[in-house]
Amino acid sequence: MTNNDKLDTNTAKVNLPLMFRLGLFQMGLSMMSVLTLGILSRVMIQEIAMPATLVSMVLAIPAFISPSRVWFGQISDAKSMWGYHRTGYVWLGTGIFAIASFVALQVIWQLNRVASHTGSWVWTTPTIGWTALLCLVAAIYGLAICASSTAFAALLVDISTEKNRSQVVGIVWSMLMVGIIVAGILSHQLLQQLTLGAPLEVLQAAVNRLFTIVPIIVFGLAIVAIFGVEKKYSLRTKNTPHTNREDSITLGKAWKVLTASRQTGSFFTFLLVTSISLFIQEPVLEPYAGQIFKMPLAESAKLNAFYGSGILIAYGITGFLIAPRLGKRKTAYVGCIFVALSAGLLGLSGFTANPSFLKLAVVLFGLATGVLTTAAVSLMLDLTIAESAGTFIGAWGLAQSMARGVAVVIGGSILDVGRRLLPHNIVLAYGIVFALEVVGMLLSTWFLNQVNVAEFQTDTKLKWVERTDDFHNSSNTN
Repeated sequence: MTNNDKLDTNTAKVNLPLMFRLGLFQMGLSMMSVLTLGILSRVMIQEIAMPATLVSMVLAIPAFISPSRVWFGQISDAKSMWGYHRTGYVWLGTGIFAIASFVALQVIWQLNRVASHTGSWVWTTPTIGWTALLCLVAAIYGLAICASSTAFAALLVDISTEKNRSQVVGIVWSMLMVGIIVAGILSHQLLQQLTLGAPLEVLQAAVNRLFTIVPIIVFGLAIVAIFGVEKKYSLRTKNTPHTNREDSITLGKAWKVLTASRQTGSFFTFLLVTSISLFIQEPVLEPYAGQIFKMPLAESAKLNAFYGSGILIAYGITGFLIAPRLGKRKTAYVGCIFVALSAGLLGLSGFTANPSFLKLAVVLFGLATGVLTTAAVSLMLDLTIAESAGTFIGAWGLAQSMARGVAVVIGGSILDVGRRLLPHNIVLAYGIVFALEVVGMLLSTWFLNQVNVAEFQTDTKLKWVERTDDFHNSSNTN
């Protein structure tokens, strides 16, 4: 039997049910993001009144650690664990970040206990000590996320071929949105006994329960998702090249790729501004729901379900109806304007203090995000050289991850600045964050107008190939 025959035999088994089963891991990752960027931000900023800047910096640590996936990709390629190159790393990483999320919560309770003695946040030796420990746990959480997700992404490459890889990746990554919806509903159910302003002991017990049950579910999903998959479906051999895989991209290489031509540079700038603008509201949305709309923790957690539902609906509508009619770049332009309008509605909703208005704005923001994301990803694929697709997509992914970390820090910092400048008008303080989001999205349309796919495919393709070949050759000699 030839290698090609072997490939055909194996890939035929990677059917639709298996793709959705693999998606359970991605579903679990997005459930954890709801717990950290949603529930924890609300608890830290509103319930225990930590400075939003500090909260956002802690929450951004996992994003800033994303370059470590290069190292984890190399380790999983070179060294097996429990007889497997991917499975062990996925399961061990998942177990570590599940435990780390619960430990981080316990550190937060201790940090609150130390800070509460002074009546307001003051940097004392105990406060600094517990904050340092919280940052350490956040770093461990981020490293575990990188280890598990990198090995999982490598597994997807191992079990697929060029013919079916886009289908595998598309279905698996769509499960991220399902996870956001499930986590929002599950958090609402587990926290619904909490009332606004509940005693700290009651709050602590309820949130501890949530951070026990959800991580256990996520670990279970990771087990089910890839159990037996590597042994049965992997096409990996000792001679399989992995230098062109997404997780092999360092920050230096990503910068070379993304600035290789005027068109890739223009699109990179567009992607950077768009990503930062999209995620600025992440650390402040749930505290906003609690402080301005007087929504209990369970109700603010449910906003994630509205947001995720909007994105899922937009994925289908944009891919099948909008983009084919308008074209990818015009659809991205519409998405930017739509995001700007919905972010403006998020800010304006605060002046009504009407929870229904906020929920509507969140759904619209999810729809707008889905439209923009679908169009931007499609446009990105048009600006990708097939021979170096892994390199290119890895560079985009790393840049977007870092941009998300920057956005989270900006969102929390701007909220603190707003609250200091406008201590008697907290709605306006939050409104500054959403206003900045609107400005960012409008600015991104200008960068989008500089993108010309035809120019990339004709005038700059050769230049891009030459430059990427240069750094691949230098990498191989090193």
